Amino acid sequence: MSHVMNTYARLPVAFTHGDGSWLYDDTGKRYLDALAGIAVNTLGHNHPRLVAAISDQAGKLLHTSNLYRIPGQEALADKLADLSGMEEVFFCNSGCEANEAAIKLARFFGHKKGVDNPAVIVMEKAFHGRTLATLSATGNRKAQAGFEPLVSGFVRVPYNDLEAIQAVAKHNSNVVAVMLEMVQGEGGIHIADIAFQKGLRQLCNDQGWLLIADEVQCGVARTGKWFGYQHADILPDVVTLAKGLGSGVPVGACLTAGKAAGLFKPGNHGSTFGGNPLACRAAQTTLEVIEQDGLMARARSLGDAIRADLARALEGLSGVVAIRGLGLMVGIELDRPCGELVGRALAQGLLINVTADSVVRLLPPLTFDDADAKLLVDSLSALIREFLA
Repeated sequence: MSHVMNTYARLPVAFTHGDGSWLYDDTGKRYLDALAGIAVNTLGHNHPRLVAAISDQAGKLLHTSNLYRIPGQEALADKLADLSGMEEVFFCNSGCEANEAAIKLARFFGHKKGVDNPAVIVMEKAFHGRTLATLSATGNRKAQAGFEPLVSGFVRVPYNDLEAIQAVAKHNSNVVAVMLEMVQGEGGIHIADIAFQKGLRQLCNDQGWLLIADEVQCGVARTGKWFGYQHADILPDVVTLAKGLGSGVPVGACLTAGKAAGLFKPGNHGSTFGGNPLACRAAQTTLEVIEQDGLMARARSLGDAIRADLARALEGLSGVVAIRGLGLMVGIELDRPCGELVGRALAQGLLINVTADSVVRLLPPLTFDDADAKLLVDSLSALIREFLA
């Protein structure tokens, strides 16, 4: 009997090593990884430059704590500020920690303005994490069940519905921020419309609210730009990152700009492990490889090609509702629950995911090549045809 707490419905496979887009299990069977650890393994597996950087850093210094300066953290913050247009960076270890920091920041901002019970507008089908505050902000009743009382102070609206947010503005004077994913990953690969993003930015300006962009899953070049909000050419007040930032080494970040910058002072927030030398070295190397190898443009072009090829392969097939996505975030929505496709794919040596019950989610590494993409489309389209039949 395993003493690991039973919090995951794990698949019956254990991997021993990986190489590029491939993982190998303890029997030697190999699997095409079209999930990348849920958008984490940006550079695939066993990337030589990442391995060398982590090994070098491990031989020098792993952790000192934030009681002292960390030069690698300062360099990473400078790089993220340059890429994002933001001004300040707080480092943590995960996406929910980054979002927790953003929620705390929004409340702190509200209290500074004299709002006693600050509220944050959040979206239906959102997923922001599993800590109590981020779970409360999440729009998934199944994930919340059993953990009541939830944290108060969240107002939920439909995604991509600016009028609903404008209506809240007229009737709720406690609102201090709007929080959303520019691409909803767990919610089924739904994309915030450009007009919606622009209108939301203007509304937040007019109301004096913070605009918080949760880029935990869609950030770090996955959508074909460094950050999802850059497709709309806007700048949020707060941006959260994690998943793909360290290519498998846990690291998260909460970035601020404008009226959100300079709010936190010593003692307002912290993290023991956040931004340690090893995590920052992994993140710096990830960003360097993306830049030097042109992986951001590659994510855009390859994502477009995968969606087009899937559309051709599944054309006219009853049961396929939509194929959507941005960059290397791809969702294939079916007209019925399709969780069993994950096990069927695993048996054929393909790693995929199903989210929102009926959406096949693909989040391959940014290092995916053309042969990987062709194999993915051919294998997955055959599986979907067989499943729908």
